[in-house]
Amino acid sequence: MQQVSSSRYPLDELVAVFRRLLGPEGCPWDRQQTHETLKPYLIEEANEVLAAIDENDMAHLQEELGDVLMQIVFHCALAEERGDFDINDVIAGITEKMIRRHPHVFGDAKADSPEEVLRLWQQIKKEERADNS
Repeated sequence: MQQVSSSRYPLDELVAVFRRLLGPEGCPWDRQQTHETLKPYLIEEANEVLAAIDENDMAHLQEELGDVLMQIVFHCALAEERGDFDINDVIAGITEKMIRRHPHVFGDAKADSPEEVLRLWQQIKKEERADNS
């Protein structure tokens, strides 16, 4: 088995693996997959994460989170092939959302309790939906 080197950005290596799997000389099974055909695997892996949490088994949780991440990268690689978006777009989008939805950390808003944070989160989410309508 080929050893994967550690790097500062190990996600880049996983993305490169999927680009190769989906490339002309890649894996026939992977190359025939679509977002639709992968749906059951994403659900299965998410359920396995939940089971690992219920078991309080951190080694199992680490493994299953890796499997969920693999599914995310797989979907992003498929989308990149079609020119829809890539993993960097997904990461940038969630990073912006987390900053936007935590103005009590990254801005001037005040939220001193988990309940206040949840109220603020829901308010921001509601405003985002209204803006997108």
